[in-house]
Amino acid sequence: MKVLTADEIRLVEKICFEKYSTEAELMLKAGTACFKAMTEKFDMKNKRVLVFCGNGKNAGDGFVIARLLWAYGADAKIVLCDKAPTVAEPLMYFNEARSSGVEVITADEAGECDFAVDCIFGIGFHGEVRKPFDRVFDKVNSLGAKVISVDTPSGSDATTGAVCKGCIRADFTIAISTLKYCHILPPANAFCGEVKTVDIGIPEDCYTGAYINTIEYDEVKALFKKRDKNANKGTFGHQLNICGSYKMFGAAVIAAEAALRSGAGLVKLTVPESAYPLVASHLTQPIFNPVYASEKGTFSANSAAGITDNLEWADSIVLGCGIGVNDDTREIVYDVLKKAKSPVILDADGINCINQRISILREIKAPIVLTPHPGEMAGLVSKQVAEIQENRIEISKTFAREMHLVLVLKGANTVVTDGYEVFVNTTGNPGMAMGGSGDMLSGMLGAFIAQGLSPFDAAKAAVFLHGLSGDMAALLYGEKGMLVSDMTEQLGVLMSEIETD
Repeated sequence: MKVLTADEIRLVEKICFEKYSTEAELMLKAGTACFKAMTEKFDMKNKRVLVFCGNGKNAGDGFVIARLLWAYGADAKIVLCDKAPTVAEPLMYFNEARSSGVEVITADEAGECDFAVDCIFGIGFHGEVRKPFDRVFDKVNSLGAKVISVDTPSGSDATTGAVCKGCIRADFTIAISTLKYCHILPPANAFCGEVKTVDIGIPEDCYTGAYINTIEYDEVKALFKKRDKNANKGTFGHQLNICGSYKMFGAAVIAAEAALRSGAGLVKLTVPESAYPLVASHLTQPIFNPVYASEKGTFSANSAAGITDNLEWADSIVLGCGIGVNDDTREIVYDVLKKAKSPVILDADGINCINQRISILREIKAPIVLTPHPGEMAGLVSKQVAEIQENRIEISKTFAREMHLVLVLKGANTVVTDGYEVFVNTTGNPGMAMGGSGDMLSGMLGAFIAQGLSPFDAAKAAVFLHGLSGDMAALLYGEKGMLVSDMTEQLGVLMSEIETD
């Protein structure tokens, strides 16, 4: 699914007006589609509904919605937040609603309701809220009603994802035609609640740009072919995991389990010998390769040969989960990156080991997938975490293009880019924000590459299925009670569905 900025969707609509539709026709389609979406989601018959409208085009959608809700059997009222509309199309639908019997009140007259429909600004908002809308925003947020925002929560910037003070906090947002950046970028994505996109009939040839997209189930499923009856364990790839330490052996366990659940044929787990008894007590399926440990229980620089001797064997390499950051592990990471020929997934401490020598990424011959969280990304580009979160897409795209790699910037709505195309993930939930979740993702990524997917396709598939396994675990145990092991179990179910659907 496409994700557009405010200017991009305006251009799409302009093309549509020139080729196919009047503005009034499209406004009617938008209002009707939103009415259908909200009444499918909620029982609104005989309920008190206040439709808060500004005086722009977003208000026109609101006037259509109010008239349809009234006819449907809701006690719907239009709340004029400032003044009556003067633009021709919204004014026409405002008059139609009043003629149909819909009562019009002021914001000061708005009282208790079951639903508040936000049609105040839409994609035109940016900056800070001005009077009298600041008081209206406060009123909507304090009503205690279910809040439904049309297209975007008023007070959010459709293009940057910024929000103003007092931004309306929706329970349900109906995105018209496509998602906008505010639906997937922080902090605005936290103000949207559940997001549903409605089609209002804009023909595909009106979309002329190179847009970012969401990752979709059908596209992920198409990447996985049914297994040949005569396949053997070598058919599905050799994955080498260079992970773990005495204090963080769990990272190695989680990454290996995820790789196996994701279908890797053979997983070889290289760990410091100090962690080997701990890891081996939790795993039986991988091949183990214990190597020299330092006094700190991490990889010793003396283990370099014992690690790099296995690189030729590997179809994919997962490097960094739980290895710690010190002079020895930095040396190991540099050595592996220089000598690897198979794709390398560099995660966690592996990323932190190179942030003092980012130039090494330009020296590497093997394909690289980097999987930083915002803090690790901040270290790579010498910025503050807040700067990363404010500009996730452009920072990710620029870094991936300059370093010639695939970047997976983790977090809510994870960004996946090769520097040219950008995909955003919409699966997952806050329950996944726990130690080990990223190690699971790295293990999955390595397995998909080992089985023959390109690093970019593997990244998209792993991110999507990782989030979906988290959603399935949350349904069973709740966001607070779920564990990474619950997600790994659900991953096995997902892989089965992909094979049989």
